Amino acid sequence: MSKPKQADGSIHEDQLLNFLVNSLDEEVALDLGKNAELTPEDIYEVLVGATADETSISALCEKSTDAPHPNSVLYHLREKFDVDAVERIGNTLLQHNTLEMLPEQVEVVADLHLRPYYGDEDETDGLYHSEAKRGTTAFHAYATLYARVRHKRYTLAVRRLTDGDTASDVLTGFIDLLDGLDVGVKAVYLDRGFYDSNCITLLKRHNLAFVMPIIRWGKTIKQELSEGWSRIIQHDLSGELDGQAVTVEFPIYIDATYQQGRYDEHGVARHGYAVDAPFIETPREARYHYAKRFGIEASYRLCEHSLTSTSTRDPAVRLLYVVVSLVLQNVWRYLHWEYVATPRRGGRRLWKWPFAEFIEMVCRAAWTALAVRRAVPANRPPDDRFVR
Repeated sequence: MSKPKQADGSIHEDQLLNFLVNSLDEEVALDLGKNAELTPEDIYEVLVGATADETSISALCEKSTDAPHPNSVLYHLREKFDVDAVERIGNTLLQHNTLEMLPEQVEVVADLHLRPYYGDEDETDGLYHSEAKRGTTAFHAYATLYARVRHKRYTLAVRRLTDGDTASDVLTGFIDLLDGLDVGVKAVYLDRGFYDSNCITLLKRHNLAFVMPIIRWGKTIKQELSEGWSRIIQHDLSGELDGQAVTVEFPIYIDATYQQGRYDEHGVARHGYAVDAPFIETPREARYHYAKRFGIEASYRLCEHSLTSTSTRDPAVRLLYVVVSLVLQNVWRYLHWEYVATPRRGGRRLWKWPFAEFIEMVCRAAWTALAVRRAVPANRPPDDRFVR
């Protein structure tokens, strides 16, 4: 039996850089003026390179012979973008090529991501404040919406959060976005930050199936999660939505399992989920389906390893860096499936191409394009120890 062959042709690392720069240039209209000494492509090349290199724009430009001056790049990033524009453009970028990958019905995941802020406590205006986490209560916060397709996660939208934003505000925006896309939603998986009466009411009003973990609020729930075996109970939450008092009732699926020494824990672990989905009938199924959303944590880890380093507090620039990092992930998954995977009977063969390798290829291409310094001055010629 012959071994399956890879498709004809290949994608070189310089072509990956071109694909990313062209994608940015196609969707982001950047008017630099008639007398500008650099082009939008120059800026996008530096932006993509800094993202892949996990370095700052200043550091990358300073060690590159063919890069524009870092102040010029940073000036245009600060002056040409505002938060609303970055969100709008960012969502367009994230959905570019991605929408064609979506089936008729998709599972979507919404999550809140908090990046700690450790700066001056008197300069936290515009940041998002929450319970203490990792030594601070101030965060650069973002909400993200993902589609889960073939066990892969494609980011559809990202939104910056500030004080005053509520989970129901975020969910309303994401539901509106999904309504505007030509796809059906099989189910919505949410983190516990969305567990309140307003969010559950919104989901029910739009007839969306959902699964989310509950929070141990109140004596009744604490008691239910401290005893007994797997079961389904009815619960309700009260709140206020659009100026009107609301009370919503829903089932809670309590899944109980023996921990058997996992994470050095013993005894029975009980997990509660607010569930309204026709394909989930048992607490075990609720836990199984909700586990699908855990994969987005991998997206955050990938984002942390492909993000432009910065100390700026400009919210638009910081959001732009997050968007570009998420775009790189979407592009990698799109190219992996459309160009690297081999079509065959029974489904495509996914050849191994880790995200880390993709990022390294983009980084090397940016180094070459920008002529990153490969040697340093020496006050005398290298001796024999430098030869082999």
